[in-house]
Amino acid sequence: MIVDCHIHMVLDGADWKTAIARHKQAVDEGWIRQTLAHYQELGFTYLRDGGDRWGVGRRARELAGEYGITYRTPLSPLCKAGHYGGFIGEKYGNLRKYAKLVVKNREDGADFIKIMISGLMDFDRFGVLTEEGMEPAEIRELIHIAHEEGMAVMAHANGARTVEAAAEAGVDSIEHGAYLDEGALHAMAEAGTVWVPTLSTIGNLRGRGRFDETAVERILESAMENVRLFAAMDGLLAPGTDAGAWSVPHGSLTEYELLRAVLGGGTQEVLGRGIQAIRQKF
Repeated sequence: MIVDCHIHMVLDGADWKTAIARHKQAVDEGWIRQTLAHYQELGFTYLRDGGDRWGVGRRARELAGEYGITYRTPLSPLCKAGHYGGFIGEKYGNLRKYAKLVVKNREDGADFIKIMISGLMDFDRFGVLTEEGMEPAEIRELIHIAHEEGMAVMAHANGARTVEAAAEAGVDSIEHGAYLDEGALHAMAEAGTVWVPTLSTIGNLRGRGRFDETAVERILESAMENVRLFAAMDGLLAPGTDAGAWSVPHGSLTEYELLRAVLGGGTQEVLGRGIQAIRQKF
């Protein structure tokens, strides 16, 4: 059984603007079918989408059963206006508007809620994020509102304090999770939060010439060490590539390779627990 717990059907791994433009007038069903067929050929049975506001993930979910794939989507990810995520998600200006979007997505059939609570890694500078995370009180309220509506929460989150706050608030999964420390790792382990570290988004950059190679190697080493520490805490880890991100094609198997490099002989057992948790929560 091969799964990918973090993909973006709307993106293609090459150029995000061109990829999104493919679906702006109408969802390109041919693209979706081609991509699902590729996953099927590789043996994937479960895909969890990170969402988009054009309905691409929604249509993929409708078609996925034809390819023997269980597909989950939040519909559109929710992001605070003026902060990271607006290129792909629905924006909200305050908590009242966020709560309305949560209800709308639930009523429209979302499988879970995805929130964006930090920026990205700056792949040219180790230890630097493009934007720091939200305040803990705001993170707690976002998660609380979604949980009150009966929805699990996937959080795009980087930075130790941001991830720690999300875990303490009961977030169901953390995506990416760059630059964590022992406190953040312990908080996730104790809360039963599933961590989807998306190592492929870093590892696939090596040798491509787009970013500083030394910085990329340091970021990857840091992330892999944190995966090792989290596994030693019996934390829940699940494989997710962030397929569709630059240099991460759909159907990439590099996430499994990178996780095996850390987890060794225990890979199947560790990931099995995380995958089971993902499928139960989402």
